Amino acid sequence: MFSAARRQDQIDQLNRQSFDVVIIGGGITGAGIALDAISRGLSVAIIDMQDFAGGTSSRSTKLVHGGLRYLKQAQVGIVAEVGRERKIVYENGVHITTPLGMLLPFYKGGQFGPTTTSIGLKVYDSLAGVKKSERRVMLSPEETLQKEPLLKKDGLRGGGLYVEYRTDDARLTIEVLKRAVELGAVALNYVKALSFIYDDNKKVAGIYAIDQITKREITIRGKAVVNAAGPWVNEVMERDPLASSKKALLRTKGVHIVIDQSIFPLKQSVYFDTEDGRMIFAIPREGKAYVGTTDTIYHDDPVEPVATSEDVAYILDAVHYIFPDVDVSFKDVESTWSGVRPLIYEKGKDPSEVSRKDEVWESESGLLTMAGGKLTGYRRMAEEVVDRLAKRKEFRGTGPCVTKELSLSGATMLTPENFDAYVAFKGDEGVQYGLTKKVAEELVHKYGTNIEDIYRILRVTKNDYKDRGLPVDLYLEVIYGMQFEMAYTPADVFIRRTGKLYFDIQQVRKYKDEVISLMSDYLEYTDHEKALHQQELEQLLEDATHFAKEGSHG
Repeated sequence: MFSAARRQDQIDQLNRQSFDVVIIGGGITGAGIALDAISRGLSVAIIDMQDFAGGTSSRSTKLVHGGLRYLKQAQVGIVAEVGRERKIVYENGVHITTPLGMLLPFYKGGQFGPTTTSIGLKVYDSLAGVKKSERRVMLSPEETLQKEPLLKKDGLRGGGLYVEYRTDDARLTIEVLKRAVELGAVALNYVKALSFIYDDNKKVAGIYAIDQITKREITIRGKAVVNAAGPWVNEVMERDPLASSKKALLRTKGVHIVIDQSIFPLKQSVYFDTEDGRMIFAIPREGKAYVGTTDTIYHDDPVEPVATSEDVAYILDAVHYIFPDVDVSFKDVESTWSGVRPLIYEKGKDPSEVSRKDEVWESESGLLTMAGGKLTGYRRMAEEVVDRLAKRKEFRGTGPCVTKELSLSGATMLTPENFDAYVAFKGDEGVQYGLTKKVAEELVHKYGTNIEDIYRILRVTKNDYKDRGLPVDLYLEVIYGMQFEMAYTPADVFIRRTGKLYFDIQQVRKYKDEVISLMSDYLEYTDHEKALHQQELEQLLEDATHFAKEGSHG
């Protein structure tokens, strides 16, 4: 069981067992490597100094997409490769990945015209192997406005409608990790790698680490160590004196803003030009519209990047430019999120032009480092790393990659064809346990076949949620997060297990004290821990929402 209440057992196992592969970094890259390695029969340990998906992997545009804009930069290989991966990610996790119609409007004098858009989208579909029913459709100006009436009408020449896939990036990471744990991996968040262990041949043979909750030191031994620390890969490599092949990384920051649909009634996902020639997404989700992203060089601490007034003003200007009748300002920004991308540095290029390609390199000590890449390509990136490991003599006999058809946790036996029927069937079952059909189906849609554990919690705890003053769905998600998804802090729950800090921030404000009390009782926080978690949540709320309080900036 992937339980926060079992930290001590997992620490003991990390200290006691010697692993084939030790992975530093529990974002989507590290999670993918863990799943690939464990599914080939290698023993795996994976740690993260924060929560799993606490960095870049919970701060993306929340799309599994092929990167249409890379066609403009002639990065055909990336588009083809990642485009093909979209389908695999979707089919292996239908409960967390949803086909999404994306509208690309084109205007007189804009980057795209009717011919370039039609050809570009056709090539995009072809490279990605898109099935016939999801291939691009070209629209007249009138048809484009029918899809999204809020679009600027002046100079509109038409649009292209194509398919991308919406996801919950943090939940995707968690489901990948849970599948790895189900297969035998040992995963622990809030464990920081301090230094490397070396054998007599000066090869990396594990790491010394510290549990940041108990402050207990941990020794994790392994035949191979993989550095998948995202924005922190350079910091990890600096602890290896033999890492002479270090590549230069460029950190860039991406910011998104969230606005209620009562103010910004967006009904169609749109991918559009900005005045300065960049591309931005506007996407409706759960009664909100979120817009992003920025792309600026970032030099500060990547642990908790925050949106600045300049970042938000840039996105609001983009909204005003393409949706001129939408009256939004700083006071309407309900929440924001900011992420730091670890890109491979390319001299003389603007941040938006730097390739999202991934690279793997190996130091003289044998430390493998993976950097760059995109959320969509995580599975193939992992395959590349484990293929490299499989060539080493100590891993001779390791089997081929099997993740192309390996369902993620919560998706066993689910397909795009049967998923809706499964949601309806298990939704009816939830009604028998006292849930409304809407709440039950939302839970099934989020957790897939793991709804069985959700319902088991409901049967065992009965009316405890009422006694604690919590809505039943939030109560179940908190308990499930602690028992099955290693959630240790309220921020883990509200950001990375539920996304509520971004898409239902009112509920976070309303029930934060009740959630902290529930988690404290279950995980036995000390008074000091409880105060720290309360303080962290208050700061996160402030960081996400302070623009609404500073309407004078608008």
